[in-house]
This record gives sequence, C-alpha cells and structure tokens, in this order.
Amino acid sequence: MSEAVRIIEQLDQYQQKGLEELARLPDEAALQAWKVAFLGRSSQVMQVFSSLPTLAKEDRPAVGQHANLVKQALESAYAGRSQVLKDLSLQQALEKDRLDVTLPGREPAAGRLHPDTQTLRDITRIFGEMGFQVYRSPEVETDEYNFSLLNFPPDHPARDEYNSFYTTTPGVVLRTHTSPGQIHAMRAYAPKPVRVILPGMCYRYDQVSVRHDLQFDQVELLAVGHGITLSNLRGTLDNFARRMFGQTVTTRFRPSYFPFTEPSAELDIECFICGGKGCLVCKNSGWLEILGCGMVHPNVLENGGYDPHEFSGFAAGMGIQRVAMLRYGIEDIRYFWGNDIRFLEQF
Repeated sequence: MSEAVRIIEQLDQYQQKGLEELARLPDEAALQAWKVAFLGRSSQVMQVFSSLPTLAKEDRPAVGQHANLVKQALESAYAGRSQVLKDLSLQQALEKDRLDVTLPGREPAAGRLHPDTQTLRDITRIFGEMGFQVYRSPEVETDEYNFSLLNFPPDHPARDEYNSFYTTTPGVVLRTHTSPGQIHAMRAYAPKPVRVILPGMCYRYDQVSVRHDLQFDQVELLAVGHGITLSNLRGTLDNFARRMFGQTVTTRFRPSYFPFTEPSAELDIECFICGGKGCLVCKNSGWLEILGCGMVHPNVLENGGYDPHEFSGFAAGMGIQRVAMLRYGIEDIRYFWGNDIRFLEQF
C-alpha cells in the first residue's frame, strides 16, 4: 500500500469518527471542544496539510485534495450541528424561564426634585404669597457690583470675609453673594417701589467642611418703597419662619453688621432638635441662625437709583442649603452636591 493510499484511508476514518462524535454532542461547550480536536491546528487533518512537502511529488495533489474535502465536510457538519444546539438551548431556556405576561410589571424608579430645588421652591412660594417677585441676576459680576456699589470700597476690611474667585478678566468675579442683585433690581425698577427675591448660585474660595462649600445657593430678599421700617422686616421674616418651620417656631433678632444694611441683624429660630435647651446641633445655645438681614443702607439705595430721603427698604439673605439642613436635620452640606443616591432618595 502506497503512502498516499494509507493517508487517504486514515482521513476517511478520521472523518467518520468526527461525524459520529459530532452527532452525540449534548451542548455548545462540548461542541467547542470537538472543534478544537477535529479542526484545530493540532488536529489530524491539519497535520496532513503540514506533512504534504514530505510526500512524493506525484502523491501530493491526491492527498491534498482529499484532505481538503474531509476538512470541508467536517466544517459543514460543525456549522449544522452548531445551529441545532443553539436552537435546542433556546428552546430549553424558553421552557425553563417562561415569562408570565399576566403578572404585574415592576414599577419604574421615578426621579425626584433635588432637596435644594424643593427648598428653593418652598421659599419662592412663601414669598410669592407675600407679593415678592423672582428677579434673576448674573452669576458673573464686576467688582463694582459685587462690592463697591454695596458699600464695600476697595480697602474695606469686610472684603476679607468674601474669598472671591477672580476671572482672567480684570475686575470680574464669580459673585460671592446674591446681594449684587439688589443693585440690578433697584436700577431696573427705580423710582417705583420694588419687592423681589433673588435666588442664585454663589461662589467662595472657602475651606470645604460640613458647613462650608465652594458653591452654594442663596436667596436675597429686597423691598424698597415709602415708609418701610424695621418692623416690616421683622414681621415679614417672622411670617416666613412660621410658614417654613412651623407655626409654633420662636424667632429672635440679634444685632449684626453688614456693609450694605444699617442697622443689621441676624434672625435665629429656636432649635427644634432640643427645644431650646441646648444640643450639639445648636452648639448648646438653643438657637439656630437662618439668615442675615437689615435696612438697606442709604448709600446702597442711592447707588440703586433711589433717594434715601424719600425711600427706605429692607434686605435679607439666606442660604438655601442652610435652610434645608435646619429643616431636615442634615449635618453635612457636602451631601447636597455629592450625588449619593442614598441621600437623594430620602427627599
């Protein structure tokens, strides 16, 4: 028997064996193992191709052609068996994991308003019911609007409390408070009376802590007209505190200082955690500060376009996150911008 005949007979036996084993394969994992054994680089048919140069020249065409036919037959059978096993696997999955379309579906998770937005909307609603309109002012301000027109001359020591972000344009800053909006609003309405709130984002280069962040929301309150007094300010803020924190809340005014108001004060509410007895939240004082306020300084009124001999007004400023922290007992301001879903889902 010549070498070529012997190899061809071995190839026929190899093909028959491969087809018989292929027909018995139970799953796709076994199919992949079969492919490696019968069609992989180390398989018998591939070794025949590698040994062709060692055969006699006249035997090479017959052996090579027959090896090709065996390889094609095995590949064709592999493709057919692969499709059969995929269909079988799908059928088993459908029977095992059958879906009952009559069962109630899963309720999709609905998004909610951010606690900062919820608090801002409540503040806007409360002051809107008192007759205040919303007035938007720019977040990028000139040094003049952010400081000078608010009674902060360039050498004023109070500027040190406002660690500002200055832009590459000289004299332009990210606003450190919403108070510059007072000038914008007064110049837009003067000489008519004005009653507005000015919400918006503020920026300060502060050390980030549980009470301070680089950016925060504020709401500015401004009322200018004839005969406005400190009593009007106190009554407005007391009304706001009762609507925001409950009808039984107790408030107090403390003297303070702001360059753009005179006289100036801070409004505290009785600590609702300890009922005024003193705790860690209120630093054992029994009171929680919620905002700064005062009568608009005559210089600021004049810069806004009003005659301070004819007009008077009051202003107040509060941090939205500060109000939300007091309202909901939140201990760390960094939670607001941390995007932790566990925190946000509580609101």
